[in-house]
Amino acid sequence: MITALLVANRGEIACRIFRTCRELGISTVAVYSDADAGALHVREADTAVRLPGAAPADTYLRGDLVVAAALAAGADAVHPGYGFLSENAGFARAVQDAGLVWVGPPVKAIELMASKTRAKELMAAAGVPLLAPVDPDAATVADLPLLLKAAAGGGGRGMRIVRELSSLPSELTAASAEAAGAFGDGEVFAEPYVERGRHVEVQVMADGQGTVWALGTRDCSLQRRHQKVVEEAPAPGLDDALRGRLRDAAVAAAQAVGYRGAGTVEFLLSSEGRPYFLEMNTRLQVEHPVTEAVFGLDLVALQLRIAEGGPLPAAAPPEPSGHAVEARLYAEDPARDWQPQTGALLTLDVPDEPGIRLDTGYTGGDTVGVHYDPMLAKVVAHAPTRAEAVRLLARALERARIHGPVTNRELLVRSLRHPDFTRGRLDTGFYDRHLAALTATDGPAADSARRLAATAAALASAAGARAEGAGSGTARFGAWRNLASAPQTRRYRAEPDGTEYEIAYRTGRDGTPTPESGERVVAARPGKVTLETGGVTRHFTVAPHGDRTYVDTTSGAYTFTALPRFTDPAERTEPGSLLAPMPGTVVRLADGLAPGAAVRAGQPLIWLEAMKMEHRILAPASGTLTALHAAPGLQVEVGALLAVVQDAPAPEDASD
Repeated sequence: MITALLVANRGEIACRIFRTCRELGISTVAVYSDADAGALHVREADTAVRLPGAAPADTYLRGDLVVAAALAAGADAVHPGYGFLSENAGFARAVQDAGLVWVGPPVKAIELMASKTRAKELMAAAGVPLLAPVDPDAATVADLPLLLKAAAGGGGRGMRIVRELSSLPSELTAASAEAAGAFGDGEVFAEPYVERGRHVEVQVMADGQGTVWALGTRDCSLQRRHQKVVEEAPAPGLDDALRGRLRDAAVAAAQAVGYRGAGTVEFLLSSEGRPYFLEMNTRLQVEHPVTEAVFGLDLVALQLRIAEGGPLPAAAPPEPSGHAVEARLYAEDPARDWQPQTGALLTLDVPDEPGIRLDTGYTGGDTVGVHYDPMLAKVVAHAPTRAEAVRLLARALERARIHGPVTNRELLVRSLRHPDFTRGRLDTGFYDRHLAALTATDGPAADSARRLAATAAALASAAGARAEGAGSGTARFGAWRNLASAPQTRRYRAEPDGTEYEIAYRTGRDGTPTPESGERVVAARPGKVTLETGGVTRHFTVAPHGDRTYVDTTSGAYTFTALPRFTDPAERTEPGSLLAPMPGTVVRLADGLAPGAAVRAGQPLIWLEAMKMEHRILAPASGTLTALHAAPGLQVEVGALLAVVQDAPAPEDASD
């Protein structure tokens, strides 16, 4: 029996495993990097062991340090979670060699499936359909488009789509470098890229007595940068014959490698509905909660039971019930090339209601750093039907209070309500087609809603100033004028789109601020404002934090930066400046990039590594590079000046 479990991971998955351990009476051990010293998974563990350093290569990817931590803390078992060392056969062997219980599949199964190239050979022999690999050195135009994939990992890292042969060498280099940084292995392979395919997978669970469960299907087609964003179970729109074929192939894959524990067999469905084997992930998946919800199971508890040598509870899994949908909440800006965001997470409050589950590694007051994946939480909804589950999840996300870094929350809500998604028209090109519309912030209705929220922010601020003045016994006046009967103004910039709003209001003799724009003030307190406009009453919750103000409503959330009445000229940035959008490390520059070089609008100039991903800094316009401050290996803070591009001069008039 396992008495003390070390989780060789961090964040959300460590917290989720700890939750099951508490229910089973198992004590918990966390490991943490210096960057994670105050993280939630460390606070929730019974014991925690420091891994000196911050970068994954120095901490969570150091199997020797993790094993030593387990022994030092008195753990008798290790669970790898997902990512990092979860599919590393050498680490699994080291855990067992140290006399510890490995909560995962046999080392041999990991070895057979760890290399996706070898796994495909094995699956072909077992009769599982798959895409034929392509030798990058022999690729021709007829092979395009190609998908480059890391052989030793997943999560979208090391993946590239290649549509032109001329870009294949550079993309291979980039994919290999990213794979090596994420998994310690730079092996990359190529296969045909299936346009508008669906990503469908089967959860398997196998014990040591020969029983293999195939726990239905999941659809994970909504992806950005080849990383899943929305997942659901069961996969919609599959007929019985196709479901049976996927189930049988998944069981065959597990049996072919003598599998034990939790695993996932992933398939790509072509637009014609033909399935192809992609890979078998020899670990627990990020999206496992949707399967748990539909089957009423705790997959982590089953993993622990099997690791202890116990059998699955029955020869066949329980009957599924209802539908579940999961959305990954990321600290990132989808409208700006999915740039990760960092900083203090001031508030994270998701409605705790029937049918809603929250898995997270953060609470309000934590800090989102630069070293790890920017996922804040997974929000899961379970309901009798798909339509009900989708509606429930969209509403829960819409009503959540999330203050701090920019997130993809609004994108998730809009995605869940998009006609293609609600009708089950899913494929991996969803965001390629719809991202611009899903992230649009313009239009009269959107502007009107933001202005009304800014009005609420101004009135709450005025009410707060009045309350503060009353408490101190000192008369407090408006922002810019000392005459109570004269209009007073407050200026705000909406984040992240940058639209500015000037809100004018008057303060009546009773002290109630009234907006000049004509809304009727039902109530105005420092943290709560109720306005009536056009006969409709709306409630606003207002939370100021420094120069930022967060306004939450029942139909949306807004972030504003309070602005001074007049712009400070010293704050102006030289036109054409390329600023670091996040803290990170410069990994490379465009070939031949130097002051005086001609560049074109949209050309990638600088590659910045942050949060385990590479991010491109693009030329804002065509012109000449007049200054270059970036160099490979340089560590930069957010807002650091990397380069300056001056616009190309306009052609001279021939008549001059």
